[in-house]
Amino acid sequence: MTEELATHYRDIIAGLGEDPDREGLRDTPMRAAKAMQFLNQGYGQTLESLVNGAVFESQTDEMVLIKDIELYSMCEHHLLPFIGKCHIAYLPKGKVLGLSKFARIVDMYARRMQIQENLTRQIAEAVQEVTEARGVGVIVEAQHMCMMMRGVEKQNSCMKTSVMLGAFRNNLNTRQEFLTLVHG
Repeated sequence: MTEELATHYRDIIAGLGEDPDREGLRDTPMRAAKAMQFLNQGYGQTLESLVNGAVFESQTDEMVLIKDIELYSMCEHHLLPFIGKCHIAYLPKGKVLGLSKFARIVDMYARRMQIQENLTRQIAEAVQEVTEARGVGVIVEAQHMCMMMRGVEKQNSCMKTSVMLGAFRNNLNTRQEFLTLVHG
């Protein structure tokens, strides 16, 4: 599979008018193929194997917030990266999830070609599924290279998306507490 991708990258380089055999580009098709595979490694992961049983009993029923989880994803429209951070909060109902698993969930879904709106929903639904929480809130803030490097070239734009499930959707006070903690 890597060799096949490298062949395609070689064709792209040639199609752009460059010489894929010149010294600086000779190994680029293979490097690009490996990079693309790495950037999309989320397709080979599953939520079950990622969580690996790291759900623990707990009497905690107050909001748990994990802020500023870095994310790197790939816009499915232009195959350019979008880079940002994710904030996740949930209201446990007898179970909590190991802290590192939140970052792993973000990475698994971010390492797929998609749009930010879908990424935000996938993360929220995954946390809900694993924790069976009373509610989940997710906010993703990202800068999109497809908007910064091409097209309108707006360097300071930032897209924010949110998904609120359960108590975060139905209870204004819970939603407000989450938003205050994220931006406070």
